[in-house]
Amino acid sequence: MRHWLKVLTLALMPMAAMAQDSRLKSLDTTDAGRAWMAVGRLDIGGTGFCTGTLISPTLVLTAAHCLFDKATGQRVDLSDVEFLAAWRLGRASAYRAARRAVVHPKFQYGEDATAARIGNDIALIELWQPIRNTTVIPFETGDRPARGEEVGVVSYARDRAEAPALQEVCSVMSRRSDVLVMSCDVEFGSSGAPVFSFEGDRPRIVSVVAAKAEFDGQRVAVGTTVEDSLTILQRELSAGRGFIAKTPQGAARNNVGARFVKP
Repeated sequence: MRHWLKVLTLALMPMAAMAQDSRLKSLDTTDAGRAWMAVGRLDIGGTGFCTGTLISPTLVLTAAHCLFDKATGQRVDLSDVEFLAAWRLGRASAYRAARRAVVHPKFQYGEDATAARIGNDIALIELWQPIRNTTVIPFETGDRPARGEEVGVVSYARDRAEAPALQEVCSVMSRRSDVLVMSCDVEFGSSGAPVFSFEGDRPRIVSVVAAKAEFDGQRVAVGTTVEDSLTILQRELSAGRGFIAKTPQGAARNNVGARFVKP
């Protein structure tokens, strides 16, 4: 959703040799999506969506630019933001409204694709109520991947709005500071999607998709690393910073708690 680059304007860096990328696999069935239930669609007031991932029962990790209105440059009304955990074919495993959000304090919303903006394009959303569904297990985060390392991505997008897709193998083509250029297949709606390392017993989030781009005629994904930024974001939350949603009223209050079936 929202913020995509036609041409990558980061410094032109030599690219690492890539492994053979795998194709997208739709997670539109219970069996296929079982390991990825903590990835959900982040609906933004009916005007669009991003991808977000549960990293604790109350915290969703996503891209900072998802929380800004592209037309005005202003922050979106957080009362209109809802996390749909494991959204698939019209239903989610849990529905939660956003209560508070913090973006990286150095993030500046804008159209210019600078390394600083992309490197800080990360946000945390605190939910009104925790998600304690035993099938929705939050993911842990990990260290930034090395150049040439294989990663994977789970994302919603305009061509997969009703169920996410998994690309299990793509590569870190280049790394500069907190910005990663990857061969992963992303589209509109993939903003905020988790990029996973598969080292260890369970996948860990090592990057958040900030943009798609073109590099030397090749479509690439551009993301920010999470290891240092997450500490900063959690500190911002603990200090009571960020912006807060209005208390849901009427029918919207239903979104505060769990709903396991939605027409």
